[in-house]
Amino acid sequence: MSAHCMLTGARPGFGNRVSHSHRRTSRRFDPNIQTKRYWLPSEGRYIRLRLSTKGIRTVDAIGVEAAVARIRARGVKV
Repeated sequence: MSAHCMLTGARPGFGNRVSHSHRRTSRRFDPNIQTKRYWLPSEGRYIRLRLSTKGIRTVDAIGVEAAVARIRARGVKV
């Protein structure tokens, strides 16, 4: 599964590991992705979302209905 947030769109960042001798090798900075289950009252069912921790805080602030509307507006199937 790809490490990206369904709500915020956060994706891995890329950079370099730098050793003691200063040799550089490629690395990834993955976002903190969590799978969370929410009750969606309008559809009478639970939905499972893959969100970053910032995305979880956003759902807590705006509500699950508004968050699902934003996710669907981005073209992601819920």
